Amino acid sequence: MRESIIMKIHYGTALGAVVLVAVHILMRMTQNFGQSLQYQNVIANYHFLPYALMLESILILLSVHGFNGLRVILLELKQGSSYEKMVNYGSIASMAILIAYGSRTILMAGMGMS
Repeated sequence: MRESIIMKIHYGTALGAVVLVAVHILMRMTQNFGQSLQYQNVIANYHFLPYALMLESILILLSVHGFNGLRVILLELKQGSSYEKMVNYGSIASMAILIAYGSRTILMAGMGMS
C-alpha cells in the first residue's frame, strides 16, 4: 500500500478517535464521576449495545492510529528493506493482537462473563 494512503488512514483514524473519545467523555459526564466508575455501572455500559460498539470503534481507531504512528517512528530511525518489512508486519501483528484481546474483553463483559 502506498505511504500516502497509509497516512490518510492515519489522519482519518485520528479524527474519528477524537470525535468518539469526546462522545465517550461526554457520556461519562452525565453521571457523577465516582458513580460512573462503580462496577455495576461499568458492566451496564457493556450491556448497552450502542455504547459497547462505540467502545469497540474507539479500540480499533486508537490501535490503528497508535501502531501506525509507532511504525512511522521506527521507519524513520532506520532504513532497509528487511527492516521495513519486519516493522510493518510487526506493527500489523501487534495491532491485531491488541484488537483481538480488547474485543474479547468487551464481548465477555457484555455477555456477563466477568
